[in-house]
Amino acid sequence: MKKKCNEAVTVTNSPPPESFEAASAELESIVSAMEAGQMTLEASLSAYKRGAELLHYCQTTLQNAQQQIRVLEADMLKDFSTLSADER
Repeated sequence: MKKKCNEAVTVTNSPPPESFEAASAELESIVSAMEAGQMTLEASLSAYKRGAELLHYCQTTLQNAQQQIRVLEADMLKDFSTLSADER
């Protein structure tokens, strides 16, 4: 007989995570709960949906961070050997 899962994992209409770290921690918690195999079908579906939302949030956050790094590096990586003495 299967036990019911913790209510915290199966929240409907969950708010967006506070940070990347919070989303990652919640996602790890969901994966652990699902791997334990003690969730009902309904709880598993709800947890899967929340996990997909968190995964999307994490991927988007990482992509945005990578883009910001590319922009910062593009501004910083200049060929200084071509600068004249007046520009230094």
